[in-house]
Amino acid sequence: MRKLPLTVAVLALAAAACGGNTTPEPAQSSGAPAAKPLAGVKIEVAAKWTGDEQANFEKVLKAFQDKTGATVTYASTGEDTGAYLGPRIQGGNPPDVAILPQPGLVQQYADQNALKPLAPEVQAQIDQNYTPYWKELGSASGQVYGVLVKAAHKSLIWYRQTAFDDAGAQPAETWDDLIGKTAQTLADSGTPPFAMCAASGWTLTDLFENVYLSSAGPENYDKLAKHEIPWTDPSVTTALEKMAQIFGKQEFMLGGSSGALQTDFPTCVTQTYAQKKAAMVIEADFVAASLGQTGAQVGQEAKIMPFPKAGDTAPVVLGGDVAVVMKDSKGAQALVEYLASKEGGEVWAKQPGYLSPNRNVSPDNYPDDLTKQLAQTIISAGESVRYDMSDLAPSAFGGTDGKGEWKDLQDFLRNPSDVKGAQAKLEADAAKAFTE
Repeated sequence: MRKLPLTVAVLALAAAACGGNTTPEPAQSSGAPAAKPLAGVKIEVAAKWTGDEQANFEKVLKAFQDKTGATVTYASTGEDTGAYLGPRIQGGNPPDVAILPQPGLVQQYADQNALKPLAPEVQAQIDQNYTPYWKELGSASGQVYGVLVKAAHKSLIWYRQTAFDDAGAQPAETWDDLIGKTAQTLADSGTPPFAMCAASGWTLTDLFENVYLSSAGPENYDKLAKHEIPWTDPSVTTALEKMAQIFGKQEFMLGGSSGALQTDFPTCVTQTYAQKKAAMVIEADFVAASLGQTGAQVGQEAKIMPFPKAGDTAPVVLGGDVAVVMKDSKGAQALVEYLASKEGGEVWAKQPGYLSPNRNVSPDNYPDDLTKQLAQTIISAGESVRYDMSDLAPSAFGGTDGKGEWKDLQDFLRNPSDVKGAQAKLEADAAKAFTE
């Protein structure tokens, strides 16, 4: 992995504040503290996090405050970030920095002239530490407005070790092995391979995205995400046919299709690890937070396999949160620059429940072996890493319960033999949402 020096922009500000003279002043040499470049500056940052996630983020903010002298206030938006930010934007009093849960909001707020372009110093950090894909993801109309600062790894399958041991099953590296060997071996032993969380429609979009990225490749993934190719494209046919290899076998899903469609997330985690009714859950790293009272320990009873290759690409699909500047305040750009830097990422990486999309944050910073493993897969995937496709789409198609892609994939699970019908419905709903 390429090593790059720590960001120097804030230190440069410190030097400028001292007149650019690198020779220690007498007061400094006698033990006085060095000048802080943002002393007296107040910054407000808003994000959805509460509880442990908020506490961990506040440790990053403290490191920034200690470094710069700024005073940073955190405001929680709650789960509906738009409902919180909308009135504040309209009232002319947005936070200095907001961290958005969906990249699509970058375009939305840019269209409202609610964002400030990222400063050259911030863009320099992005160029050093991120692949070009992430820079494009945070851009609108040729301007860079946002940087992905926290990631969720969605290309995983969690499995219960004792179920695998009892059946003689092994983790799979390819989709064909997952279906033909691992799942079939488990089903033959009397244990349903999958607890599907299909009542939560977004879990089915996650499954589709992994199969599609792997089988169709990153370029087609980008085109479909922007609706530059239709959902009736043969590449979508291939992905849905592979998903039908699970959906079409009732014995592969706990409770069959009916049971799958009545099970939400995280009930599927409870079914697998507490009730021991199934062997696998197809979902992101945040399954770990749902293990709770199941008694399953990560790395022991609860293990992961990378999402098996369904084509030429080993899929790595990320969700995550994008930092944007909403006020042209003195400290806002400096805070986002810090969050985008290797230094800021490594402070955050030492806290549990965090993954960095920053390719120069060493996996050695993470507190446990699982997170180190996930971080390494992000780095190793390089240019082929992609963001959750449904979160890039208009919410009417990719993010609304009972509508669009969520409902269409649930209907496909009910009737997996009708691939063409599912594609026609997906295309009709996508076309409508992308033109509204």
